[in-house]
Amino acid sequence: MARGSGEATDEVLMNRAQIGDVRAFAELVQRYKDPMYNLAYRMLRDRQEAEDIAQETFLHVFRALNRFQTGERFSPWVYRIATNLCLDKLRRNKGMSISLDAPMGPESDVYLQVADPGDGPDAALELSELRDDVQRAVDALPERYRTIVILRHLHDRSYEEIAEIVDLPLGTVKTRLFRAREILRRWLSGVVEPQ
Repeated sequence: MARGSGEATDEVLMNRAQIGDVRAFAELVQRYKDPMYNLAYRMLRDRQEAEDIAQETFLHVFRALNRFQTGERFSPWVYRIATNLCLDKLRRNKGMSISLDAPMGPESDVYLQVADPGDGPDAALELSELRDDVQRAVDALPERYRTIVILRHLHDRSYEEIAEIVDLPLGTVKTRLFRAREILRRWLSGVVEPQ
């Protein structure tokens, strides 16, 4: 994460945490707790599980302090940990049903977001329905595509960061994102139904 002047970088904080600075570790947790929760929520669609994954992510980070290498970037490293924990959870939950009508957002606030107040209720309803359709389509993607779409479009990670997070070659990330977009385009245009 970009830091203002005078603020320690994530990597400096991580190096200080490695030598026992509890406040440095607490600062990293403070900086990344919301992004890790949001990532987990987008992937798992369950608040409690997202909270559990966010906490478990920082437990893993703490246990792996000595494995963080000087020169390594913290952000992709912590995202990789959280993403892997989410994927493990999804694999364990395979076969369990997930509600497509579950409220979105950490405070179930996505339904409360409306279009420009100048637009009438019909436009707001259409926007809400479109948002729901897009979320259902993203949720229906195979996890290898869904993870990359979430990291790219909901967490604004670069292709390089995504490749590092999911431990795949850059070309594979770009190919999967292209395929995911094509699948979403076909589903959302009504050419093919989500599976």
